[in-house]
Amino acid sequence: MDERQRILVVDDDPAIRATLEVNLRARGYASDMAATGEQALQLAARNHPDLVVLDLGLPGMDGLDVVRGLRGWTAVPIVVLSGRDTETTKVQALDLGADDYVTKPFGMDELFARLRAAVRRSAAAEEEAVVETADFTVDLPGKQVLRDGAPVRLTPRQWYIVQVLARNPGRLVTYERLLREVWGPSYGTETHYLRVFMTQIRQRLEPDPPHPRYFITEPGIGLRFLPEGTEGKRP
Repeated sequence: MDERQRILVVDDDPAIRATLEVNLRARGYASDMAATGEQALQLAARNHPDLVVLDLGLPGMDGLDVVRGLRGWTAVPIVVLSGRDTETTKVQALDLGADDYVTKPFGMDELFARLRAAVRRSAAAEEEAVVETADFTVDLPGKQVLRDGAPVRLTPRQWYIVQVLARNPGRLVTYERLLREVWGPSYGTETHYLRVFMTQIRQRLEPDPPHPRYFITEPGIGLRFLPEGTEGKRP
């Protein structure tokens, strides 16, 4: 699994996409490029970027609709990069859930300073940076699970599920929410996906997979992650 921070760039101008792709690579980021809003939502659902750089003036789906679409299922930081510089547009984008607004033309150093700040704010907002259990540790900033100090091998999709549950310790997370956050906004009823992946996750992390202590199913509703284990669960 690629541990570099991944940036999704959404802009219909191929010159801007190429420039940002080169600069992101030079600064050690992984990147995905989208020319339309529809493509952006698909890439976001598939690759779960750490930040989205979004132009508003897109063909087809407008950039503001992309903000709405992303905020329907993810809290990923969104930095708007647009030639629209009216106060009304800026306020609208920020009210919809964008984290920052950079007006074209832009300086590369300023843009990357804004991107770093948005990622830092997002990381600081995580309620639990590291979640400890008696058998393993979920390291959210490091995007890994550790057992006895060594990483546990998880696929990207398995990690996304663990990540969502670990960010909500003790809380019931519905199947619909998990599906939308992990697979994307067009999913919500395909619970058989979760059954398969939860079996795999329990086999890797639970000391007794058929009798889970940490990843608890609430039949017909969702899943609950209990860092203290079922022995410490309060009635």
